[in-house]
Amino acid sequence: MSLVQQLLTIAFAASANFLTRVVPFRLFQRGNQTPRYIQGLGEFLPGAIMVMLVVYCLRNVTWLSGNHGWPDLIACTITILVHLKWRCSVCFNGHRLDHQGGL
Repeated sequence: MSLVQQLLTIAFAASANFLTRVVPFRLFQRGNQTPRYIQGLGEFLPGAIMVMLVVYCLRNVTWLSGNHGWPDLIACTITILVHLKWRCSVCFNGHRLDHQGGL
């Protein structure tokens, strides 16, 4: 890539990043009610994204040859048990983190 192409790529990436951060605040200003479909996406997408990440991470695991699938199965089981016990997606040193960042 030439220097001009590199600068254009950086400028495009920076402006795309800036727009994705600014547009939601312009569309959904304070005082306005957030549309129900956006609220529905906020409830549905986190779980869907987590399922997609798990499938992506486990897609190449060879479950039936030797013991290759055991570490992945153990890690998934521990993660599920921690989530079920503390009902949180982010745990640190066995303590639940609240939304304000405190323990």
